Amino acid sequence: MLAIPTPGAIDGASSLYSRINWRLLPFLLVCYLFAYLDRVNVGFAKLQMQSELGFSDAAYGVGAGIFFLGYVLFELPSNLMLPRVGARKTFSRILVLWGITSACMVFVRDVPTFYAMRFLLGVFEAGFAPGMIYYLSCWYGPQRMARAIAIVFLAGPLGGIVGGPVSAWLMTALAGQGGLSGWQWMFLVEGLPCVLLGLLALSLVPDRPAQASWLSDADRRLLASELGPVAAHKHGFSAVARDPRVYVLALAYFCIIAAIYAISFWLPTMIKAQGVDDTVRLGWYAAIPYVAAAFGMYYMGRKSDRSGERRLHCAVPALAAAVLLAASVLADGHLVATLVLLTFATMALWMAYTVFWAMPAEYIKGPAAAGGIALINTIGLSGGFWGPATIGWTKTATGNLHLGVLLMAALPLLAALILLASKQRARR
Repeated sequence: MLAIPTPGAIDGASSLYSRINWRLLPFLLVCYLFAYLDRVNVGFAKLQMQSELGFSDAAYGVGAGIFFLGYVLFELPSNLMLPRVGARKTFSRILVLWGITSACMVFVRDVPTFYAMRFLLGVFEAGFAPGMIYYLSCWYGPQRMARAIAIVFLAGPLGGIVGGPVSAWLMTALAGQGGLSGWQWMFLVEGLPCVLLGLLALSLVPDRPAQASWLSDADRRLLASELGPVAAHKHGFSAVARDPRVYVLALAYFCIIAAIYAISFWLPTMIKAQGVDDTVRLGWYAAIPYVAAAFGMYYMGRKSDRSGERRLHCAVPALAAAVLLAASVLADGHLVATLVLLTFATMALWMAYTVFWAMPAEYIKGPAAAGGIALINTIGLSGGFWGPATIGWTKTATGNLHLGVLLMAALPLLAALILLASKQRARR
């Protein structure tokens, strides 16, 4: 018979997860905030670095996106090792190495060096996001997973909220200090804190619930009952790699990610094209879409968890993002209209992104989950190269952003169609 949880058990689980939330999620959120900031702050550096170093728009677009090539090449090995090495050492290694590399962007003087540093940043950060998803799946059951992901991945919008004004301030206030340009100070100040976070991870991140000293034996038993029986859903990685549904998810994720990072890297330039020349003012405007995204992510994560439905909660925001991005091209020349449309498009993309990751985390269980999630992320995250690079190439060819933005609008539309079609197949 199906066991019905008693009110006492429900209250105990709520109390347990309240402690787990406070122990794990704030630290992971801060770590991912710096991860997001250090991969996209090149969008603000462009405002000074491009003219100072003589980079073309195409060179900038490729350099911004080449981060993801390094990331996808090393992500799968990193995550296949994670269950053996442990989350504590894996996260520490990633944080320290990418912090040092991000700070070393101060030494960029030409295009080849720019490409090399961005590639290395991707290599050293490889596996962090899917590693966190796998790690959360070891602590959170299906009914709580989307909310946990939403809280940690709020770091993306928060990185946009904090990163815009802070990056703009660093670039203007510290310009010329110590013989460094403003963009060089920005990379230095925003990169080095990751080294400290990496050292803190060694003491703040238990590899698994069994190693958490702040959990009692009763807590661990209750947590195991919340997670459910793993053996019934356990996959070997070879089986995961042959599963066509994994590649369907990866293709949808590619489309969402390409649009997200195209906006992330080019948003300052999009706003500047509407006549905003002051760097600090531009930084505040660039934060607005991410404020909306933060609220949208948390709302959609809670709503999806309560209903237990994932695909529509991902596909509908992706469809809305496609329409809004296309409409932003028609609003070109009107700052307020463009900013409103880009704000809601950004919010919709991040809502789709949040709910998306609840799907593979529920489908793939056991030790193979780290590799399976990494496989989806490896294929999908390559969109982070093609999105920014496509806008750079089209802007160099046409002299404006219109064609590139329209191509990015087509991608979340394709993601929505893929997810809706896969839902129909599942029903049949």
